[in-house]
Amino acid sequence: MNTSHSASLEELLAHSGLGDRAAFKIVYERTSAKLFGVCLRILKDRQEAEEVLQETYVKVWHNAGRYVQAKASPISWLVAIARNQSIDRLRARKPQAADLDEAMERPDDGPSPEARTVASDEQRRLTACLSRLEAPHAEAVRSAFLEGYTYEELATRMDVPLGTMKSWIRRSLLKLKDCLNTRV
Repeated sequence: MNTSHSASLEELLAHSGLGDRAAFKIVYERTSAKLFGVCLRILKDRQEAEEVLQETYVKVWHNAGRYVQAKASPISWLVAIARNQSIDRLRARKPQAADLDEAMERPDDGPSPEARTVASDEQRRLTACLSRLEAPHAEAVRSAFLEGYTYEELATRMDVPLGTMKSWIRRSLLKLKDCLNTRV
């Protein structure tokens, strides 16, 4: 099979379902950053997120032939698999009942009230600084750094050239840095 880089995700999943490794590689290249972001957001552990991402793509490889276009977009289907794999991993790490008794005896390692207040203040400052950016630029920064989108994906999604997207994000980060370094 001749799989093109310009093929849609639907086509690539269909080819992957038929065992086309080249199509599957392109699916991975186009979606791995986003799916890693999903895993990392849920698990909050980079190594564990990488493991779950690998498990996700094994599952995608085995189930690509079952993807039904009418039920969900390809990216929604892939995100659902990554999300479910991550949640399954979270459930597997829950402590057993005997471990709960031991956990009750341990001191709280969470942030102190003072640290929570500082973190809350920093969050408010970041939100205020983001609100000063032009809406599409703020959306690009949020999508890249909080949702795991690549610059290429953002450029496509926002219908701008890749160089423009890179400039938006670079300039926005500089503005955010200046804003955050200015004590109000």
